[in-house]
Amino acid sequence: MLNKYPLWKNLLILFVLVWAAIYASPNLYPPDPAIQVTPAQSGAEMSPKVVDQILSVLKGRDIDVLATEAEGSTSLFRLTASDDQLTAKDAVQKALGDNYVVALNLAPTTPDWLLSLGAGPMTLGLDLSGGVHFLMEVDMAKYLEGRIENYRQELRTRLREENIKYRRIRVDGNSVRMSFLDEALRSNADSFLRREYPEFLRKEEKQDNYFDLILTVNEQKIREFEDYALKQNLTTIRNRVNELGVAEPLVQRQGRNRIVVELPGVQDTAAAKKILGKAANLEFRLEATPGANRYTTEEYAFRSDEFRTARLEKAIITTGDSVTNAQPSFDENGFPQVNIDLDSKGGASITRVTKKAVKRRMAVLFVESKPKTTTEIVDGVEVDKVVHIEEKSIISLATIQSVLGSSFRITGLESAEASELALLLRAGALAAPMYFVEERTVGPSLGKENIEMGVNSVILGLAMVLVVMVVFYRLFGLVANVALMANLVILIALMSLVGATLTLPGIAGIVLTVGMAVDANVLIFARIREELANGRSPQQAIHEGYDRAFVTILDANLTTLIVAVILFAVGTGPVKGFAVTLSFGILTSMFTAIMLTRALINLIYGGRRIESLSIGGKA
Repeated sequence: MLNKYPLWKNLLILFVLVWAAIYASPNLYPPDPAIQVTPAQSGAEMSPKVVDQILSVLKGRDIDVLATEAEGSTSLFRLTASDDQLTAKDAVQKALGDNYVVALNLAPTTPDWLLSLGAGPMTLGLDLSGGVHFLMEVDMAKYLEGRIENYRQELRTRLREENIKYRRIRVDGNSVRMSFLDEALRSNADSFLRREYPEFLRKEEKQDNYFDLILTVNEQKIREFEDYALKQNLTTIRNRVNELGVAEPLVQRQGRNRIVVELPGVQDTAAAKKILGKAANLEFRLEATPGANRYTTEEYAFRSDEFRTARLEKAIITTGDSVTNAQPSFDENGFPQVNIDLDSKGGASITRVTKKAVKRRMAVLFVESKPKTTTEIVDGVEVDKVVHIEEKSIISLATIQSVLGSSFRITGLESAEASELALLLRAGALAAPMYFVEERTVGPSLGKENIEMGVNSVILGLAMVLVVMVVFYRLFGLVANVALMANLVILIALMSLVGATLTLPGIAGIVLTVGMAVDANVLIFARIREELANGRSPQQAIHEGYDRAFVTILDANLTTLIVAVILFAVGTGPVKGFAVTLSFGILTSMFTAIMLTRALINLIYGGRRIESLSIGGKA
């Protein structure tokens, strides 16, 4: 029988529509503006006293709190107005100091029953959702200080190899000062340095009966160092963002020493801030032997117990820079550990040292740069000044039972510390310390304006299409309009389910999808009119119209889909957002324009004798 779908096909269409309604509905629940507070120290807990202090601070600033939620070590404070977010963040951060990370957030309001089904709102891009924008600055002075120190150690080794005797080599500000007992030795060193280290500017000086040679790195080499540090940090930050699983992030260089990071749709912004800005690394050292020279050893406290200390050798076996993989797991007793894999250089260093150190203890030293806020009085006004201090603490001190290779494990960590350390090591260490100099969201007015403009464009385009379809195609046009509305719901559900990010260009893709979806119905309805004009019966005209227009619709949509895939493959940022929305829109419009509209037409006209069709024109 013409124009009758089998039961299974009708049930399939009904299932898709119900599924789409469920998975699109979370977008009806906008998130609440919020601030999120997390202890800076991994594994630390938020005490009720601290929560009460935060509420007191917010109340003192006349900031209304909708609700307070606690999850593990994190507390979330939902606010009534987006305009209060920045004020609340600054006030709470000042009150709590550097022991806590305070970050902006957008707290979801999706009902639990939808979340239990795996449904969630669509991920919005930074231009729509008001996501977090970080501006980070690389501490080039600290990085160059480290490079100068590396030069000092390298020059000591090289001069010994060249059999050039020196009295001492020390760092003097941004220079390396080399002292010799006579002028001939200084001249030999100068010839060697001129040949091997052309990046040095050399200056001779006599001081305290020594013949000194002062080495200063030239401007070109400093620029090379800065470019390397910035590029390395860019790579590391991108790796860390990838580990966080952020959709369509932006990480790019700004100027000579800054990096911009934009994280749209991030929920746990406090965790993101901790991970992105943490200048953490590891050093592997041997424990000092009893009676070791104090000039070659250093004493450090344990991370888990600051009253317990151990003396370690200054010589570093290898660092976290050599780590190629790190995964958190649990040992045979159920305690957290981190499984470490080193590159060939780091593995060779570990093997060489541990061959001679079996039964001695090796320490894993955690190196972290932390901000510390101090208040200074400038012209009678209190000014906050942030200084950064380097802290080193022992996280593991274990006896070497056998020669170690490129794979081993670190124990003595809390579960949260193990996960965080593994993430940092996988992403790579920062070449130079980085600090947050700006944190903001896209202003509520800008984000709201973008969303309103985008939604209004969709509504306006949709309304015009709906009117035109009803005027030109009557009942068939009404059916196409129903399918068009269903198309938008299915598209939103699909993007929400797969976690695609909707940006302003993505909204443009939705508007284009509306036009493409109705274009398919125009082709079908025009074909039905032709069949009626050729003397076909209404039932035959419907059947032939859908069958013969299908090839044309498929060809047109397939070529557009290919272009969308290419845009996604070669494009970045906004171009990808447009390509994703367009691709999904093509698939959903094929379903609604062909299957859904025919199902509705079949329900209206199928299986019975009819004399005419309400399709406009001469019909």
